[in-house]
Amino acid sequence: MRINTCYFCSGPCYPGHGVTFVRNDAKVFNFCRSKCHRNFKLKRNPRKVRWTKAFRKSAGKEMARDTTFDFERLRHRPLKYDRDLTRTTVRAMERVQAVKERREKVYYEKRMAPNKERNRLADLAEVKQGIDLIISPVVRAANKAVKKDAERMREDA
Repeated sequence: MRINTCYFCSGPCYPGHGVTFVRNDAKVFNFCRSKCHRNFKLKRNPRKVRWTKAFRKSAGKEMARDTTFDFERLRHRPLKYDRDLTRTTVRAMERVQAVKERREKVYYEKRMAPNKERNRLADLAEVKQGIDLIISPVVRAANKAVKKDAERMREDA
C-alpha cells in the first residue's frame, strides 16, 4: 500500500481516506481531508496558510533540507517482496526516524534560544510592575524607615 502526501498540507494521505481530484490534464491531486480540498478549491496558497507544512518550512519553523528526507523518497519505490530486505528496511526506517527527531529537536532548540533572554526580561518587567502585589505595604514601610535611618547615619557621619 502506498501512503500518498496531501497536495495542500503535505500530510500523510492513507488509502481509503481523503479525496483524490484528477484535473482535465490528468494531474492527480490527493487531499487528506475535506479541509485541504476546500482550501484548494478556494485557490489558497499553501505557503500562506499557517497550518500547512509548506508555511512552516517557508517561515523557517521546520527543517527544509535534511538527508533523512532522501530516505523517505527511497521507501516509496515498489520492490519485489523479500523478507530480509523488509526487515532491514523497517530497522533502517526506525533509525532514520530517530535521527530525524533528534535533528528536529536540536533545530527547535537553536531557533528558540534567543527567546530565553527575551522571556526573562519580560518576566522581570512584569514582576517590577506588580511588585506591590508581592511585597506588602507594611514591609515596604519598614524598608523605607530602614533606608531613612541609614541616610541619616551617613549624613551625621
